[in-house]
Amino acid sequence: MSGSRWGAGFSATGRFVSEIEAAAKDNNPLKPAYVLAGDELFLQERCRAAVLRAFVPADLRDFCLSDIDLASTSIFEALDRAQTPSLMAPFQVIFIRNVRQLYNRGAKKDEFAALDRYFRSPNPQALLIFVADFIRIPADTRRMEMEDKTRYERLTETLGEHCAMVELTRVSEEDAMHWAVATAQESETKLDPDAARELVDALGADMMLIASELEKLLLYTQGRGRITLGDVETMVLGAKQRSLYELTDAISARQPKRALALLHGLLNSSEAGEDAAIGHLYMLARTFRQMLVILKKNVRDSRAIWQALWQGFRIPPFAADDLIRQARRYKSRRELTRALRLIARADLELRSSPPDKRLVLERLVYDLATEPKPQSAWAAGQLTLES
Repeated sequence: MSGSRWGAGFSATGRFVSEIEAAAKDNNPLKPAYVLAGDELFLQERCRAAVLRAFVPADLRDFCLSDIDLASTSIFEALDRAQTPSLMAPFQVIFIRNVRQLYNRGAKKDEFAALDRYFRSPNPQALLIFVADFIRIPADTRRMEMEDKTRYERLTETLGEHCAMVELTRVSEEDAMHWAVATAQESETKLDPDAARELVDALGADMMLIASELEKLLLYTQGRGRITLGDVETMVLGAKQRSLYELTDAISARQPKRALALLHGLLNSSEAGEDAAIGHLYMLARTFRQMLVILKKNVRDSRAIWQALWQGFRIPPFAADDLIRQARRYKSRRELTRALRLIARADLELRSSPPDKRLVLERLVYDLATEPKPQSAWAAGQLTLES
């Protein structure tokens, strides 16, 4: 399934795959090199898989496939490898990553001169694939950042003079939904529209995650022939996180009734029921710690959040703007540290095997969503000593 009936990213990938397949099957002429431009990893992997199927036999993989990283290997070495015929394989495929090294500061005249010389007389038994994933091309190219536009123009003026350009634009939410529905149909499974929407929304239209989670859902619903909204909410972590961010939204907005209703929904939808209390508490603590960092570093937009939150402590893309808004509802860091202190006390209580775990969570959420009462100087001093 080429997916060419959908957005630009799928269309460009479909054309590339068709061209590669035709060259392998019908001996159609093949360009000496291609540039995969864009950071949509899902489409990049589809292009790579097509090349491997067409030109890299499993038994010759070690002899005809090279993955070169320009951060550790020069372009001169890569071109030398392309020019040198392999004694063990009739055809060579060379993927060249970290292409941004060619565009870092400093003149790269020698490097581009070497590329010009190679492409004047390229080796017909070698295929070069340049992976330019340092450029982000949005689904709507009119919204492309100026920095990315400049990088893309530089890419087309240089490598684009010799290579075919394949634009791997980000997949839009609508295209991601269509892909998920069609892929489920190929497995003779109906993906309900509201389930497709939740799957895509919960994972921020991240196609690699969507493909992985859809595979799990197909296994989970095997024999039933249908994936429902409830299946997505049960199996997809991002959907569970969405409910949690709705809960923290109610808490930060000081809406205790709504917060309690959302808590009950979380507990009732969880297969573990009250036994999932520790997990919910962990996610609450993590989210409030993220809000504390956002407030400390004065993060105001979703682009800055990836610099403020380190790897392993980041949030799903769909939640970035919501969490920034929630964090900014707190007037000071003291309010967030109070929330973390309340969560820590509830955690201690839950681990002491209370008779009613639900009640512990209800009391915590009510306290978090309620304006703290003014304290006397003596009580404030005691609290400081305790902390």
